Order: sequence, then C-alpha cells, then structure tokens
Amino acid sequence: MREGSAQVSSVIVERRGNSAWITFNRPAAHNAMTWEMYARLEAACDELDADEAVRVVVLRGAGGKAFVAGTDIGQFTTFRTAADGVAYEARLDRVLARVEALRMPTLALVQGVAAGFGALLALVCDLRLGTPATRIGAPIARTLGNCLSLANYARLVELVGPARTKALLFTARFLDAAEAQALGLLDEVVADDALASRADALAAQLAGHAPLTLRVTKEAVRRVLAARRPLEAEDLILACYGSDDFREGVASFLEKRPARWTGR
Repeated sequence: MREGSAQVSSVIVERRGNSAWITFNRPAAHNAMTWEMYARLEAACDELDADEAVRVVVLRGAGGKAFVAGTDIGQFTTFRTAADGVAYEARLDRVLARVEALRMPTLALVQGVAAGFGALLALVCDLRLGTPATRIGAPIARTLGNCLSLANYARLVELVGPARTKALLFTARFLDAAEAQALGLLDEVVADDALASRADALAAQLAGHAPLTLRVTKEAVRRVLAARRPLEAEDLILACYGSDDFREGVASFLEKRPARWTGR
C-alpha cells in the first residue's frame, strides 16, 4: 500500500506512517453502506493484512455527523424473498469477521451516530474512541422490523450481557456517550476537536509496541470468543426477512412515515 490515498465506492484508504486510515465517505447519507462499500471494505482488509508496514488501522466516518449509519435502506427494495435476507446477514457476518480478524489492532473513531451495521462495525474493532455527541444503537425494532445474525447477537451479549442486549434492542434507542462508555462500548470519550489528535497519539503508541504480542493477543481473544458463538440460525433470519413487517418497515422508512406493524 502506498503513502497517500485512493477512493473507491465512497471508501478512502490512506496511509499515515505505520497506520492506515479507512474513511467511510458518504457524509450526505450519514455514511450509510452500499453493496460496493461492503466489497471495498473487505478488499481493503486484504490489502492491509498483506502490508507488513501497517501496524494499526483506524476507521472513521466523514463529515463529523456519523461513523456509519447502517446499510443504505434503498438497497433493501431489491429484496424479493426471505433468502435475500439470509444472504444479506451472511454478507454482514463475512465483512465483520474480516475486520475482526485483521492482524493488527483496529481503532474506531465513533463521531456522531453509529447505527445498525455501524454499531456492529465499531464493536468488532479493538478500541473505540467517542465524543460527547456519540450515539450507538441498533433501532431495528422501530425502523425495518428485521433482525441481526446470531453471531451479532452473540457479540452484543458478550459485551453488555443478555439483559442489556434485550433492553437495547427492545427499546430501539441509542446509547449516549456516557452510557456507552459505562458499558464498555467506548474506551474513551474526548472532545470533538481533540478526536483526531487523540487517535493519532493512540495509533502511534500501539504502532510502537511489539507487533507479534499485539497480533497474538488479538487472535487469542478472537478465538476464545468465536468458540462460544453459535454457527447459524437461518430460521430466525427467514422469519424476519420473509415477513410483511419487513417489507412495511422498508417502505415506511423510505416514505418517512410511521410503520404499521402487523406481526406477520
């Protein structure tokens, strides 16, 4: 990977010495992910893992208003069957697992909103910095009426416990920065104008440590957690993505009106 930056599909990958910065660059859409962006993120992980000079990866959203606001909802209009939902959740699992398996430490700069996939992406990073304006959540119970994969439910349970996982998803609310830090979802909360400099300092600190120690520690923890996670629960995903409620959730979101849930 060369010094400088390259932009493909609203994802910018930039080298800063021994660090690589990945910026999700759709600020007008709160950095909501497109299919192309998911593919680019996976490819960027492959490129960074192959570059031995990269010691730390920093992920952030452009614009200061959002880290990543989930998947671009307009893309769900192409779904025709419940199998599309299964394939979608499998895609998210693959992308998140790829980020989680990066050999070097990852640092998420959660400035503004991290929703849905954005929240999950932040949670698979090793360290997370936020600001007082940070908001983290997965409000799917009031937006789309879909669900998470079992691997992602497991990640939430690992981090905050079963009771808080249910409370967070049932109420469909966002955690503010103080709550997220108290639950361990943010490691530090710093002022907006200090976020970039703190990220630079922390990345430099990590890059200066023994890379094999960090790599082995990260992989050991990943394996311990992976061994606890269920492999699949396709029936649960089919139940949501094949429902009338999911189609209503997508339509109501795009039409900017309250959803009319039926439970079917």
